[in-house]
Amino acid sequence: MQKKSSKCSECGKFFTQRSSLLQHHKIHTGEKPYVCSECGICFLKQSNLTQHLRIHMGEKPYKCNECEKAFQTKAVLVQHLRIHTGERPYKCNECGKTFCQSPSLIKHQRIHTGEKPYKCMECGKAFSQSICLTRHQRSHSGDKPYKCNECGKAFNQSTCLMQHQTVHSGEKPYTCTTCGKAFTQKSFLDVHERTHTGEKLYKCSECDKTFRKQAHLSEHYRIHTGEKPYECTECKKPFRHSSALVRHQRLHAGD
Repeated sequence: MQKKSSKCSECGKFFTQRSSLLQHHKIHTGEKPYVCSECGICFLKQSNLTQHLRIHMGEKPYKCNECEKAFQTKAVLVQHLRIHTGERPYKCNECGKTFCQSPSLIKHQRIHTGEKPYKCMECGKAFSQSICLTRHQRSHSGDKPYKCNECGKAFNQSTCLMQHQTVHSGEKPYTCTTCGKAFTQKSFLDVHERTHTGEKLYKCSECDKTFRKQAHLSEHYRIHTGEKPYECTECKKPFRHSSALVRHQRLHAGD
C-alpha cells in the first residue's frame, strides 16, 4: 500500500516518502510556489529560492581554501574545486568528453541525441536545457532581472551578469594550459582549446559538416531549414544572421 502511494501517476517513478512524491509531482504540473520578492522569478523548491536570493544580496558563503574565491552555493564550490584537482569524473560514452559534474554531462549528451524536452508555451520552440527555455521566455516578456551594481546595466540571466562584471574587475580566471591565454568564462576556454586539438563536437544532421561551436552549427542549419529569424523593423526584410541584419540596417541609417 505504501509503495502504491509513493508512485508517481504521471511517470511511474517511485519515492520512499509521500512528501518527496508531492514535491516531484510539481514537475509535471508546472507549479512553482516560491516567488522571489526582488524579481518575481518562481521556483519549485524553497531551497532553490534561497539560493537564488543570494544573487540579489551578493551573499557568497562558500569559500575555496585554495584560491579564496567564494560562491553562493556549496554545489558550485564543489564543482570549482575540481579546477584545482583536475577531477572530471563524468564521461560521455559517445565522444569521450569528460565533465566536472553530472548535469553538464546530461546536457552535453543531448547534443548527440537531439533531445529538446523543454518547450515554450508562447511560440512552441523547444530547448535541450531548462535554463535555455527560461532565458528564451524572457524574450517574450522583456524581463531583465539581473542588474550590475557598477554601471546599472541589466541582463536576462545571471550568467550574463557575471560575465559582464568581469569587464569591471578585469578577472580572467580560466587559463589555457597549452598557450597560457586567459578567459573570463569557462565556455570561452573550452572553445579556444579546440583550436589546439582540432576537435569539432557539433555535427549537422543534414550534411555531416562539423563545427567547434553550437552557435555556428545553429547558424549553419538555417541553410537547410530556410529560417530567417532576424527581421528589419523598418522594411520587414528577414535575414538568416544577426550580422547581416546589422549591415542592412545601416542602409536605412545612411551609415
